[in-house]
This record gives sequence, structure tokens and C-alpha cells, in this order.
Amino acid sequence: MRAAAAALCFVLALISVPAQPAAATVSAVRLPGGKATYVVSQGHLKGASSQNWVRLGSYRFAADGTVTAALYLWWQRHPEARQRTGIVPDLGCTTKAGGSGSRPRTCEVLTAGGFTGAPDESRTGTFTVSGNVLTIRWKIAQTWTEQWYVRPSPDGRLARLDLKHSTLATHGYGYGSNAALGTRRAMSSVKAFPGSLRQDLTSWAGGKLVTSSGQPFGHSAFRACATTTSCLTYLQPSSRGACQKSGGCPKYGGGTRPNISSIQYYLTKISNSDRRDTLWHWCTCLAMERGEFCYTGNSHVKPLMQIIDDKGAFRGWVGAEASFSTGSRAADMMAVFRITDFR
Repeated sequence: MRAAAAALCFVLALISVPAQPAAATVSAVRLPGGKATYVVSQGHLKGASSQNWVRLGSYRFAADGTVTAALYLWWQRHPEARQRTGIVPDLGCTTKAGGSGSRPRTCEVLTAGGFTGAPDESRTGTFTVSGNVLTIRWKIAQTWTEQWYVRPSPDGRLARLDLKHSTLATHGYGYGSNAALGTRRAMSSVKAFPGSLRQDLTSWAGGKLVTSSGQPFGHSAFRACATTTSCLTYLQPSSRGACQKSGGCPKYGGGTRPNISSIQYYLTKISNSDRRDTLWHWCTCLAMERGEFCYTGNSHVKPLMQIIDDKGAFRGWVGAEASFSTGSRAADMMAVFRITDFR
């Protein structure tokens, strides 16, 4: 009898134990294009505005649905002077004789103000991916939502972001892979890249927007430096549209008796630990008009971020131009662009 009672009590105890809720599970959010790290260039560029800005940097996506941005910002409201990089190409790729027809001049490379230091801003947000559309909602004081079309590369080693909509930006480009943001390629790899690089660009100058696409970028024509291996140079012999008599070179430019329309190009690494490079170029005749060997006027400074694919290979850059005039804002030159084999 006691045994039966004990058994009954045991059964009742089992029945009366409340069911325990199943452990909560958190499902991973799908990464855009299956890629975690992106380099991004975007800008607010409007023809009638003198408050334009460009941003350049990185987005990092996590499986918990959060995204972190680290970006450099250049804004016409707060123009920044060009900055010295400390890099002077050696005589293996430059010349101290300004009349040379095959090499640029031996000048310290300049870049946009602040680009040699830490990013100007860091922000976090949340993201979702629906079909081929990535939506980002940034957690900042003002409403800022971005939508990008996500396009995988044919080889699956990259994903491309094409701007669909943004609360604040008007133009943008992005490229992602699963390579760490600290992965970069040397200038020797850039020069040796076997593919064809082409540029797509939206630029602002003088209150006007100019859009171009598919411009060839002749990286293989750049000259490697002997000891300054972080730099490549190229002297474009002549230009039909730039460096002309009517474009600021009345004594020496194209269409004058000297007819000098060459362009000095310098491409250099900014950091060993991340993707930063920079492109600097200017018309030879502009320096001559000022009696200078190295041009100190309104040269083109174009910060770049290398595009690196899943296998760690170089695939081009996203970039921004932040060339603020030493005079009025109307003479500023700003742009967002990409130079890549996957467009």
C-alpha cells in the first residue's frame, strides 16, 4: 500500500512540474552578398549647392544584424587644405629636370586634409537584406537610411553595392569581400594587375555636375620607383581637354606657342595597416605659370581605398576627390568614383 502511494506521489510530482521554455535561439542575419567588409565612397553632390560633401571609408557587417562605419569626411562647409604625405618619389620614377618628357617631377605627394590620420567619424546601425537590396538604418541624431543593390561578381569573390536610395547622399559606390580591412596589396601588385581597370565618376566643379563612365585607367603605364616602392608615377604627355590656354595656362598651356598640356600623376600608399592609397595629379603648365617646380595651387587630391577580394587580390579602388580651392568655394573640385574591373 505504501509502495502504491509512493508511486502515485511520484507520478503527480512529474505531472505538476511546469514545462520549461525552450532556449531562445538567435538566427544569424544574412550578410550582404555574403561579405562582411566593404569599402565605400559616397557623396552629397548637387550642382546648385556649395554645401557638398564626400565620405570615404569602410562598412563592417556582423551576423547579429549590426553594421559599423569608419569614414573620412570632406565638406565644403569646412574646407581642409591639402596635406603632405611625407612621400617623395625617387629619381628612378621622377626627374629634377622639369623638361623631361618621360617622368613626372620629383615632388612630395599631397593628399586631402586629414587622410593620413584616423577617420573623422564612426557610427553604428542595423541592416537587413531583402532579395538583392541592402537597407541600413544608422543610429544617429538625424534620420539616415541607405538602400543599396547588392551585385555578386561572376567569380563570387566580390560583391558590389550600387546606391538605390539614401536620405542624405546622392551618389555612392561600394565593394565587399571577406578579406580583413587590414589586407592590402603593394604598388607592385597594383602595377602588375592583369585585368582592365575602368573609372566611373560623378564630379562637381563650378556649380556643375559631370558624370562619366567606362574611362580606361592605365595602371600598367605607371612607372615603379626604385627605392620609394610605395609610389608609382606617370607623366601623361598631353591632354586635349585639360591644361589648355583657356583653362588657366595662358602662357604655356595647350594652344600656346610652348603648347604644354602634360599632366603629372602620382599614386602612393598612405598606410601599411589598411586599404588607404591616394592619387595626386596636376597640369605641368599650371606650375610653370606660377614659376614653380612643384605645383602648390589647386591640384587634384583623390583619396582611395583598395578593393580586395576574398582571395586577397587587388581589384581596384573606390575613391573621393576633395580638392578645396585656396580661393572661393566655386573653384572647389569634388567627386565620388570607382576604378575597378567589376562594374
